Amino acid sequence: MSVAIHILLYLEEYEKEEKVTSEVLADTTGVNAVNIRKTLQLLKKADFIEIRRGVGGAFLKRGPETITVRDIFEAVEDSDEELFHMHEHPNTNCPVGGAIKGVLDGHLDSWKTMLLREMQKVTLKDLFLEMQDEIQKNH
Repeated sequence: MSVAIHILLYLEEYEKEEKVTSEVLADTTGVNAVNIRKTLQLLKKADFIEIRRGVGGAFLKRGPETITVRDIFEAVEDSDEELFHMHEHPNTNCPVGGAIKGVLDGHLDSWKTMLLREMQKVTLKDLFLEMQDEIQKNH
Protein backbone atom coordinates (compact mmCIF):
# COMPACT_ATOMS: atom_id res chain seq x y z
CA MET A 1 0.00 0.00 0.00
CA SER A 2 2.79 2.44 0.81
CA VAL A 3 4.28 1.94 -2.66
CA ALA A 4 0.89 2.57 -4.26
CA ILE A 5 0.48 5.78 -2.26
CA HIS A 6 4.02 6.82 -3.22
CA ILE A 7 3.20 6.24 -6.90
CA LEU A 8 -0.05 8.22 -6.72
CA LEU A 9 1.61 11.11 -4.88
CA TYR A 10 4.43 11.16 -7.43
CA LEU A 11 1.90 11.30 -10.25
CA GLU A 12 0.04 14.17 -8.59
CA GLU A 13 3.32 16.07 -8.17
CA TYR A 14 5.07 15.35 -11.48
CA GLU A 15 2.76 13.98 -14.19
CA LYS A 16 2.50 17.39 -15.86
CA GLU A 17 6.27 17.96 -15.77
CA GLU A 18 7.69 14.65 -16.93
CA LYS A 19 6.77 11.31 -18.46
CA VAL A 20 6.21 9.08 -15.43
CA THR A 21 7.28 5.57 -16.38
CA SER A 22 7.77 2.43 -14.32
CA GLU A 23 11.53 3.11 -14.43
CA VAL A 24 11.03 6.62 -13.00
CA LEU A 25 8.75 5.20 -10.32
CA ALA A 26 11.21 2.40 -9.54
CA ASP A 27 13.87 5.06 -8.97
CA THR A 28 11.76 7.18 -6.62
CA THR A 29 10.35 4.23 -4.64
CA GLY A 30 13.43 2.02 -4.58
CA VAL A 31 11.23 -0.86 -5.74
CA ASN A 32 11.98 -3.11 -8.72
CA ALA A 33 10.33 -1.89 -11.96
CA VAL A 34 8.58 -5.26 -12.43
CA ASN A 35 6.83 -4.81 -9.06
CA ILE A 36 6.02 -1.20 -9.96
CA ARG A 37 4.32 -2.38 -13.15
CA LYS A 38 2.25 -4.88 -11.13
CA THR A 39 1.17 -2.11 -8.76
CA LEU A 40 0.39 0.19 -11.70
CA GLN A 41 -1.87 -2.50 -13.15
CA LEU A 42 -3.75 -2.76 -9.84
CA LEU A 43 -4.14 1.02 -9.71
CA LYS A 44 -5.34 1.02 -13.33
CA LYS A 45 -7.84 -1.77 -12.59
CA ALA A 46 -9.18 0.36 -9.70
CA ASP A 47 -9.60 3.21 -12.21
CA PHE A 48 -7.23 5.56 -10.34
CA ILE A 49 -4.75 5.92 -13.18
CA GLU A 50 -4.43 5.76 -16.92
CA ILE A 51 -1.39 4.26 -18.62
CA ARG A 52 -0.84 5.70 -22.05
CA ARG A 53 0.74 3.47 -24.61
CA GLY A 54 2.65 5.21 -27.38
CA VAL A 55 3.37 8.53 -25.63
CA GLY A 56 3.93 6.48 -22.51
CA GLY A 57 3.65 7.27 -18.89
CA ALA A 58 1.04 7.07 -16.18
CA PHE A 59 -1.48 9.76 -15.24
CA LEU A 60 -4.05 10.19 -12.49
CA LYS A 61 -7.49 9.50 -13.88
CA ARG A 62 -9.38 10.75 -10.82
CA GLY A 63 -8.92 13.78 -8.65
CA PRO A 64 -6.87 13.11 -5.51
CA GLU A 65 -9.74 14.35 -3.36
CA THR A 66 -11.87 11.41 -4.62
CA ILE A 67 -9.42 8.64 -3.70
CA THR A 68 -9.29 7.54 -0.06
CA VAL A 69 -6.52 5.60 1.63
CA ARG A 70 -9.05 2.83 2.11
CA ASP A 71 -9.71 2.80 -1.65
CA ILE A 72 -5.98 2.42 -2.25
CA PHE A 73 -5.67 -0.29 0.39
CA GLU A 74 -8.54 -2.25 -1.14
CA ALA A 75 -7.09 -1.86 -4.64
CA VAL A 76 -3.62 -3.19 -3.90
CA GLU A 77 -3.90 -5.49 -0.88
CA ASP A 78 -5.28 -9.02 -0.99
CA SER A 79 -8.91 -8.51 0.01
CA ASP A 80 -9.31 -12.20 0.89
CA GLU A 81 -6.54 -11.97 3.46
CA GLU A 82 -7.30 -10.97 7.03
CA LEU A 83 -5.95 -7.59 8.05
CA PHE A 84 -4.71 -8.91 11.41
CA HIS A 85 -3.65 -12.53 11.71
CA MET A 86 -4.14 -14.79 14.67
CA HIS A 87 -1.13 -17.08 15.01
CA GLU A 88 -2.19 -20.53 13.94
CA HIS A 89 -0.81 -22.93 16.54
CA PRO A 90 -0.92 -21.59 20.08
CA ASN A 91 -0.18 -24.29 22.63
CA THR A 92 -3.65 -25.15 23.93
CA ASN A 93 -2.09 -27.03 26.87
CA CYS A 94 -0.90 -23.63 28.13
CA PRO A 95 -3.59 -21.51 29.84
CA VAL A 96 -2.62 -18.44 27.79
CA GLY A 97 -2.39 -20.46 24.57
CA GLY A 98 -5.82 -21.95 25.21
CA ALA A 99 -7.44 -18.57 25.85
CA ILE A 100 -5.70 -16.26 23.38
CA LYS A 101 -7.99 -16.90 20.41
CA GLY A 102 -11.12 -16.22 22.45
CA VAL A 103 -9.55 -13.07 23.86
CA LEU A 104 -8.43 -11.61 20.53
CA ASP A 105 -11.09 -12.73 18.02
CA GLY A 106 -13.61 -9.98 18.74
CA HIS A 107 -10.94 -7.33 19.15
CA LEU A 108 -9.19 -8.13 15.86
CA ASP A 109 -12.43 -7.65 13.95
CA SER A 110 -13.28 -4.38 15.71
CA TRP A 111 -9.72 -3.05 15.23
CA LYS A 112 -9.96 -3.84 11.53
CA THR A 113 -13.29 -2.02 11.32
CA MET A 114 -11.87 1.03 13.14
CA LEU A 115 -8.76 1.09 10.97
CA LEU A 116 -10.74 0.88 7.73
CA ARG A 117 -13.08 3.62 8.96
CA GLU A 118 -10.09 5.88 9.71
CA MET A 119 -8.53 5.07 6.32
CA GLN A 120 -11.79 6.15 4.68
CA LYS A 121 -11.41 9.64 6.21
CA VAL A 122 -8.03 10.36 4.58
CA THR A 123 -7.81 11.22 0.89
CA LEU A 124 -4.89 11.25 -1.47
CA LYS A 125 -5.31 15.05 -1.52
CA ASP A 126 -4.84 15.13 2.28
CA LEU A 127 -1.64 13.12 1.94
CA PHE A 128 -0.47 15.34 -0.93
CA LEU A 129 -0.91 18.46 1.22
CA GLU A 130 0.97 16.78 4.09
CA MET A 131 3.71 15.85 1.63
CA GLN A 132 3.96 19.45 0.47
CA ASP A 133 4.39 20.57 4.09
CA GLU A 134 7.06 17.92 4.63
CA ILE A 135 8.94 19.02 1.49
CA GLN A 136 8.86 22.63 2.72
CA LYS A 137 10.25 21.59 6.12
CA ASN A 138 13.13 19.74 4.48
CA HIS A 139 14.16 22.60 2.19
